[in-house]
Amino acid sequence: MTLQLDDLSVAVGDLALVRALSLTVGAGEVVGLVGPNGSGKSTALRCVYRALRPTGGTVWLDERDLAGLSLRESARAVAALTQESGTELDFTVAEVVALGRTPHLRGNQPLSARERELCRRAMRRMDVLHLADRGVLALSGGERQRVLAARALVQEAGLLVLDEPTNHLDIRHQVALLRLLRDPALTVLVVLHDLNLAAAVCDRIAVLRDGALVTVGPPRAVITEELVRDVFGVAATVVPHPLTGDPQLLYTLSAPATAAGDESEPTRETRGSRP
Repeated sequence: MTLQLDDLSVAVGDLALVRALSLTVGAGEVVGLVGPNGSGKSTALRCVYRALRPTGGTVWLDERDLAGLSLRESARAVAALTQESGTELDFTVAEVVALGRTPHLRGNQPLSARERELCRRAMRRMDVLHLADRGVLALSGGERQRVLAARALVQEAGLLVLDEPTNHLDIRHQVALLRLLRDPALTVLVVLHDLNLAAAVCDRIAVLRDGALVTVGPPRAVITEELVRDVFGVAATVVPHPLTGDPQLLYTLSAPATAAGDESEPTRETRGSRP
């Protein structure tokens, strides 16, 4: 499945949250959205999973206008793991994961044997099968995040959108989740704050600032010291990963780079120092 954001814009009153964003995610591709807080990443994602209606532009799925699809059709095509995913009802883990099959069912239709096995496999992949009978309200944040990821997997959508999916996860489960994104059957648009993770998992990275696209391209072309300084206001050294060659950032606390007009905090060397 291909995704195309065509001149996408979102405004609230006079405030533009996303400005004429055009971006294509090819079939089987993993594209990361990165940028400072408030740059429009999550807002753009909400337009893709239909939690928000854009004020301008079009979201295309395989050359079909997303706005023209029924909610059931779009739910079969797009699965989302969002920052707001949660529940105040104490469903069991197995029940929450099974909700991912809702777009494929009618009324109170029970899960088929194939669907029950699909749920079991997804829970096993996300290391929550042993929690199947536990209530989700009793889980840790990381455990609940893995349950919601399993729910997204059983939806069997061609497009997976994820907003900070590694939140609350320990390192082992971060790696396990990001490995799932390399499934050639999935097209993935993912928001990540960790640029090193983005460089490791994404085929291309799109950088947003103030709602607009700054640049897009392969990680080795996008993740540069100049871009990190100009967009994020941070001094860093880019080094190749010793095994993969992917760019990795080493952040410098002693020489912060700040955007024009910003007042820098005292550095580690100067904080509390005497004249």
